[in-house]
Amino acid sequence: MLALTGLSPARLARLVPEVRLDEARKIVSVALRTGALPKGIPQVRKSALEAVRAACVIPALEVVAHEKSDVDPFEKLAFDSFEAKGAARFEAVRIPLQKPGRFSVCVSSQAGCALACAFCATGKLGLLRNLEAWEIVEQVRAVKRTLGVGQRVHGVVFQGMGEPMANLDRVLQAIEVLMDPSALAIDARAMTVCTSGLPAGIRRLADEAPNVRLGWSIGSARREVRRTLMPIENANPLEQVVEACVYHARITGLAPMWAFTPLAGVNDSDDDARALAALAKSFAARAGVRPRISVIPFNAFDGDAFARSTREDAFRATMQGEGVFSHLRYSGAGDIAASCGQLAAKLS
Repeated sequence: MLALTGLSPARLARLVPEVRLDEARKIVSVALRTGALPKGIPQVRKSALEAVRAACVIPALEVVAHEKSDVDPFEKLAFDSFEAKGAARFEAVRIPLQKPGRFSVCVSSQAGCALACAFCATGKLGLLRNLEAWEIVEQVRAVKRTLGVGQRVHGVVFQGMGEPMANLDRVLQAIEVLMDPSALAIDARAMTVCTSGLPAGIRRLADEAPNVRLGWSIGSARREVRRTLMPIENANPLEQVVEACVYHARITGLAPMWAFTPLAGVNDSDDDARALAALAKSFAARAGVRPRISVIPFNAFDGDAFARSTREDAFRATMQGEGVFSHLRYSGAGDIAASCGQLAAKLS
């Protein structure tokens, strides 16, 4: 059976040929708004609706925890897997934006992650499974249900649990639903897909979702350091990832976001800052746009081997001295383990 809430109208019309595209738009709209299919929908033929009922289901995720930070307006939701109940939980974070009433949703694309980045709690879990497209969409719908009157989801960032590029078929399918005007109607330019560095996925994102933004977690601009933090460097060297980012920028015209987490005594020296600045300038010369560099403080988690750098300001100042600017990202909700790198679906 097809999960209706993971289908855009165009995909529904392709998979259930008894349904016209105009009918598919109305059916998807009702399903995503109400979570159900009524007996009848205006301007939808009964035969079309019955064909959808025969081919599709509307599954639901169980919200097993909903935590609110005591220090800022972030909230975290944990979901139970319908396939492996209790064994493959995953999380999403409700992020307040600067404009009142607007929120972004940080969604997971996998339960766990196979890439084992040393500064990320999710990487300690290993890969449990890929999430289905409807499970990604449902994370956004679940957050929407927590909002009050006049509040709305403005954007989505694929930076929760998992490596989105390793589940790209389902991520792209979910993006179809998230951006479709008859579905969740979120502007594609307000979505960002983040990666640890899978070049083929970066290129495919550019080709198939050219209005969606790219985020890249670097770890270090020095290969020998990056390799100790991110095993993916062995299979996908830094330069190959940069080439893919250049391709993405040229195809889309969008500046990528480069995320960098300084770790005390590991990758936070002036030499590290100068290497990152040099990489950014080289990228800009080839891509025609400058990367938006986001410095993210390290957030501690159980079993980590690092400490937050005390040189964040000095690191950024060194880059600025090289002509490369960055911003220090506020990473909220550390008290409920909802900050960047902390998601591990551990329930108290």
